[in-house]
Amino acid sequence: MNMYRHELWANRKATILWSLSLAGVVCLMLAMFPTFSKDAETFKEVLETMPDVMLKAIGLQIDSITSLLGFYSYVFMYVTLCGAIQAMHLGASIVSKETREKTADFLLTKPVARGVVLTSKALAALTLLVITNVIYFGIASVIATIVQTESYSYGAFTLVSLTLLFIQLIFLALGIAAALLFPRMKTVLPLSLGTVFAFFMISAIGTSSGDSKLRYLTPFQYFDRSYIITHGGYEAVYVVVGAAVIAVCTIFSFFRYLRRDVHVG
Repeated sequence: MNMYRHELWANRKATILWSLSLAGVVCLMLAMFPTFSKDAETFKEVLETMPDVMLKAIGLQIDSITSLLGFYSYVFMYVTLCGAIQAMHLGASIVSKETREKTADFLLTKPVARGVVLTSKALAALTLLVITNVIYFGIASVIATIVQTESYSYGAFTLVSLTLLFIQLIFLALGIAAALLFPRMKTVLPLSLGTVFAFFMISAIGTSSGDSKLRYLTPFQYFDRSYIITHGGYEAVYVVVGAAVIAVCTIFSFFRYLRRDVHVG
């Protein structure tokens, strides 16, 4: 429990900064919605001149972009990108920092089982992501209510927003696994950015090409926002795939952490 509280305290400032940054992105972009909706037809005409492949790659759908949920879905794509970076970086750094700071030998010789150490760190990271999502969702909900020009489904808005946490959990698990796979990393930022942007590019390629098989390869495609808004739920097969990724990464992480050598230099 002391280790859990220590990690919460150590990462509190970064979590608050990330939370406010994500909320700031959605506030800034949703603030443009009233102006956008007033000139909806003009914007549609401009979008229709753009290649369909480009529109798909950047997540724009002409038919729904002028509604609040459609506009939010487009904005939310970039929110999840930032959220994924936060989660990946948090997962990688919270596990690897003892090795990078050369305190791993001190930590692992304490009378605490290795499994408890990793569990405490993972629970702390999970708590920090939940806090991030609570702050984000609260602010996003208020802004959406302020800028709405017509009624919208709050349930669909909530379901779309919740996918931020689900995607972050996947990248958190990937970050922890990556940190244990490459224990001698001097910094986790390049790994975090490289991994997240690689998955994001696969998502853009899969969306623009229409190749449904690529959806299985990137967490950014596990939760189709258009599907969520239309059907009021998630696609079960991709929820299972996402859960499987988390489970595999978690099992690997515990196996690796319990058996790894202690690197102090």
